[in-house]
Amino acid sequence: MSEMESTAYNFSIRDSVIGAQMLFVAFGALVLVPLITGLDPNVALFTAGAGTLIFQLITKGKVPIFLASSFAFIAPISVGVAKWGIPGTMCGLAAAGVVYIILSQLVRWQGTDILHKVLPPIVTGPVIMVIGLLLAPVAVHMAQGRSGDGALVLVPYNQAIIVAIVSLATTILVTMMAKGMLRLIPILCGVGTGYVTAMLLGLVKFDAVKEAAFIAWPNFTLPVWNLEAIIFIVPVAIAPAIEHFGDILAIGSISGKDYVDDPGIHRTLLGDGIATSFASLLGGPPNTTYSEVSGAVAITRVFNPAVMTWAAIVAIALAFIGKFGALLSTIPVPVMGGIMILLFGAITVIGLNTLVRAGDDLTLPRNLIVVSLILVSGLGGMKILGLGGIGLAGILGVALNLVLPAVKD
Repeated sequence: MSEMESTAYNFSIRDSVIGAQMLFVAFGALVLVPLITGLDPNVALFTAGAGTLIFQLITKGKVPIFLASSFAFIAPISVGVAKWGIPGTMCGLAAAGVVYIILSQLVRWQGTDILHKVLPPIVTGPVIMVIGLLLAPVAVHMAQGRSGDGALVLVPYNQAIIVAIVSLATTILVTMMAKGMLRLIPILCGVGTGYVTAMLLGLVKFDAVKEAAFIAWPNFTLPVWNLEAIIFIVPVAIAPAIEHFGDILAIGSISGKDYVDDPGIHRTLLGDGIATSFASLLGGPPNTTYSEVSGAVAITRVFNPAVMTWAAIVAIALAFIGKFGALLSTIPVPVMGGIMILLFGAITVIGLNTLVRAGDDLTLPRNLIVVSLILVSGLGGMKILGLGGIGLAGILGVALNLVLPAVKD
């Protein structure tokens, strides 16, 4: 074997190991979404891997980024699964991916200014806040050992609150005090310590793991047409679309390249949208670019997009290990509930920070009206033509921003 061939072979092994590490960084958040919403984590692994490969294909393999489960859709998925089942909900999520695709073509036609015109911080900030605040009761219920709607007691309160506190405290400590790669996996650390605590308290049962096949086909679910789900879920795509723009700027800053120009933000949005719709066609959660993985890229200084190809391949391989999915299903609800208290609060703060960084005077009548109506309509349970919650808040915010006269200096 020549020296060149040997070097290439060594680099491929190195990239595969680093790729597996990138998946490890994303893993906690990736599987948390399906575990919270009742989707299959093995399907989420498969669609995350496949979605990343789709994204790389559309962006010509130029962007070192990983796509996986989006937190922004937790609330609509939870409501949708309870109301229409997984197939109906997937129809709405597939349509949300189409919104990304439409936005990508608008950006290609009009440039990035169209995003700032239609979706300024005065709209996206409070919509993101609504997403986080609507989920707050779900987090508290689960932390106290109940189902997300509070109807069922799944774990005794005293034991549940101990597990939730351990999970939450670990996540906070790792976020605040850990260094290097460890700091990038606070959710995974919180799940791990909470799970061990639950085991010590006798809350974990391994019967499902014993019965599961080692190799198994993921529980793919095809969507079923549901117009009501589409109307309810589509407006939620506003928040992650803006987040995507920020993530592309961030990874570009880390790697020293302008991905907004090459391959172009329209291509990255298109890749994200097609990956989201593809995931929904199989019963997986919508995809989004992962900031945790971008942080790992910053630490490792490995900017080769091929590393993300390896991360995607490992995710797809794990999706077919039946016992792995069964093990994930044994995680008690208080473990996730404890982490969700911080997670959903963080989503709310991100929305608040969006408003703060924009520097808009919220006491001006126009801004006051837009923000107030988004928050109250989204959180107050208002419904118009069957549309409510995040969907109503998003549509109302965009409409008001376009209709109300601009503030004059």
